[in-house]
Amino acid sequence: MSVYDILCSFFFYGFAGWCAEVAFAAVRQGKFVNRGFLNGPICPIYGVGVTLIVTALDFCKGSLILLYLASTVLVTFLEWVTGFCLEKIFHHRWWDYSNMPLNIGGYVCPLFSAVWGIACVIVVRFLHPLIRLGISWIPVWIGSLFLTVFVLALGIDLYVTVTGIFRLNRRLERMEAVAEELKKISDQIGENIYQNMMEGREKQEKLKELKEKYRALLQKPSRMNRRLLKAFPKLKSRRYEKALEELRKYLEGRLP
Repeated sequence: MSVYDILCSFFFYGFAGWCAEVAFAAVRQGKFVNRGFLNGPICPIYGVGVTLIVTALDFCKGSLILLYLASTVLVTFLEWVTGFCLEKIFHHRWWDYSNMPLNIGGYVCPLFSAVWGIACVIVVRFLHPLIRLGISWIPVWIGSLFLTVFVLALGIDLYVTVTGIFRLNRRLERMEAVAEELKKISDQIGENIYQNMMEGREKQEKLKELKEKYRALLQKPSRMNRRLLKAFPKLKSRRYEKALEELRKYLEGRLP
């Protein structure tokens, strides 16, 4: 496959994967939720995964069993690597299969891998030949023009998303720091309540200021924060678990 064909495949399957995720979420939640990692209508993991499979496994498409086994192993490996890398880079676990039997580190689940293996067989044997035919009907100069726009949009979207995640991390870090200071001062007030009334009043004022600061951090989360927490309801933070849960409760209206 040429670079042109690879990019066409990436964007088509990335968009198709996004549509599948949105449809699945709509059935479960009864409303539209952008389930993608990015803001735009594309899931890069689907684009990369399916393009890799149709490219690397073309040699074994004549054998359904071999194609299924190879596809299952490949998608399992890709999902594990993606989940592991995203957690290490952003300090968040974006999906978690820990409650599923035979899961591997919570990143992959054999049941879903088996289903994806079947889907990959269907794509390689039946769908992708039609996609390649459709691509061949589009004049290369028109396709190249669209691909240029898509690549630029993807780059901007990726930058905005990554920046938004790091801002979310900074917000959670400040919330954790303020919460820790609140606890510390509350403990000190309890210990000194009978020892020094004046100092106790000063600490009460400080406590009030910290509560207001914490409330300010909690309120008015960015549009990106809201979207990510809706898209990944099982998102877990390795560093700021309590702050993330408080922010999630606030967005869901479960905090006073």
